[in-house]
Amino acid sequence: MSQFDLTGKVAIITGSTRGIGKAIAEEMAEHGAKVVISSRKQPICDEVAAAINAEHGEGTAIAVPANISSKEDLQNLVDRTREAFGKIDVLVCNAASNPYYGPMEGMADEQFRKILDNNIVSNHWLIQMVVPEMRERREGSIIIVSSIGGLRGSETIGAYCISKAADMQLARNLAHEYGPDNVRVNCIAPGLIRTDFARALWENPKAEEAVNASTPLRRIGEPHEIAGAAVYLASPASTFMTGQSLVVDGGRTI
Repeated sequence: MSQFDLTGKVAIITGSTRGIGKAIAEEMAEHGAKVVISSRKQPICDEVAAAINAEHGEGTAIAVPANISSKEDLQNLVDRTREAFGKIDVLVCNAASNPYYGPMEGMADEQFRKILDNNIVSNHWLIQMVVPEMRERREGSIIIVSSIGGLRGSETIGAYCISKAADMQLARNLAHEYGPDNVRVNCIAPGLIRTDFARALWENPKAEEAVNASTPLRRIGEPHEIAGAAVYLASPASTFMTGQSLVVDGGRTI
């Protein structure tokens, strides 16, 4: 376990009250990390943090709500994490938005802007807030949860795919900037995962059947199957990996 040991590390995970983000927080706590649970509403953040503390001991998790569209909320998230734990070793930018499903020609300007702001700009803000201390310590891991949508086109989630491709490029650019200070920046690109966020893509039996038929493993993924990749990217096991997009999709993109 030594290469995957996160004992003594502090991780912020956005969008961590359900789905992939929650699975990542739970798995990082399992591997010894202190975790910060964050989504928009305090009660559900408290609930998830309490469950992790019950499992791994009081003080393992704290709950700090934040709307990723608010720079002030994100700064508060960072400040309260430092107040509670003294530092930030790992940042997982998982929260994202997709308020529109359909051809891009029918998308309103404000919907497009929301996708770009929440899926790209908010990640940029949060990384700017946490990276100075990582660079000073010469250690840190930044993980952006992208999507195989960033590698493919789509007739129904086109703007989302554009934002996820941009996240991959954000990781590549920042890997260049921060690499000399030993701070790593990587993406995870999940395929279709059984989460509420992707419900429109899998709750239709015909749609799920079509996805399964084009996936070598013949099924969609589960949130815990992405969490292991995040632990890897946060841990000493991946200290020579940066600027990459780790695809976890049951083979669909091949």
